[in-house]
Amino acid sequence: MQTTMKNLLVALLFITSSAQAQDKFFTKTGKIYFDCTGGIEKIEATNKSTTCVLDSKAGLIQFSVLLKGFEFEKALMEEHFNENYVESDKFPKATFAGTITNNSEINYAKDGVYTAKVKGKLTMHGETKDVEAIGKVTVKKGVVVAAADFNILLSDFKVAIPSVVKDKINNKVTITVDCQLDPLKS
Repeated sequence: MQTTMKNLLVALLFITSSAQAQDKFFTKTGKIYFDCTGGIEKIEATNKSTTCVLDSKAGLIQFSVLLKGFEFEKALMEEHFNENYVESDKFPKATFAGTITNNSEINYAKDGVYTAKVKGKLTMHGETKDVEAIGKVTVKKGVVVAAADFNILLSDFKVAIPSVVKDKINNKVTITVDCQLDPLKS
């Protein structure tokens, strides 16, 4: 009888430690896309080296992106973005730290697509602002994909748009986040 109880305790400890290992998810290859097209010419860029960490137990999610990692269709746009707008030498990254406010409605152990309500603080260009977004969390075979679309205003982050290009660059920026997160190995 004691051997059976001991085996049961060992099995429970193994299951508990396995479940704990699945509480945290991570990537260094997340994608962030933005579009601030204000006229005929497309002004958009993609960064494919976004870092994201998700603590599924607490519902905490964090993103960090190096601004120089955004790739534009035209090299001159990339140069202007880094030097004149986001000043990436002075402010090298943008970060988001927040909470999935309806985290209890997401079953990270079961394949499915779940609505995620995210609330947190976005820091860019030396400014921090509250941001809220409705996104989705897709769980498939232990992998989590976090995705969301939201809008910000460049003026909220003190990113100045020179009057000479006001008709080409929209103050309202659409941001799309798409991160495939793998379980963090302990």
